[in-house]
Amino acid sequence: MAQACAASSLEPSLVQRLLLCCQEAKKAAYCPYSRFPVGAALLTQDGRIFSGCNVENACYPLGICAERTAIQKAVSEGCKDFRAIAIASDLQDDFIAPCGACRQVMREFGTNWAVYMTKADGTYVARTVQELLPVSFGPDDLQKV
Repeated sequence: MAQACAASSLEPSLVQRLLLCCQEAKKAAYCPYSRFPVGAALLTQDGRIFSGCNVENACYPLGICAERTAIQKAVSEGCKDFRAIAIASDLQDDFIAPCGACRQVMREFGTNWAVYMTKADGTYVARTVQELLPVSFGPDDLQKV
């Protein structure tokens, strides 16, 4: 039997709260190189919200995305069970989507939680982590020919 999509289980008022929190988090972004601010708001199973922003560095690989900032803040406070994350940027024509590294970090904490991807005008689409990173292989999946 299929599980209900995590995105459909959030109350509209909670979705709006997450969307506002990720917009607010975007204001703290440190992005002098890309000039592309991103904010994220992560909802835990116990109702807490952790926000995060992107933090760039002149040495590009040392920067961190907003989504991973929020997740790392939550984990450092003992939270590892998530219901949803919302992401905001200044994109006008496209919904902001998490990069591959962020998708992999999200998947570390489950597959059936919601990812709300927004446009600058506040519209959004929601997908589960599973839909964004559908297949993951481990050593047990390898087969010899």
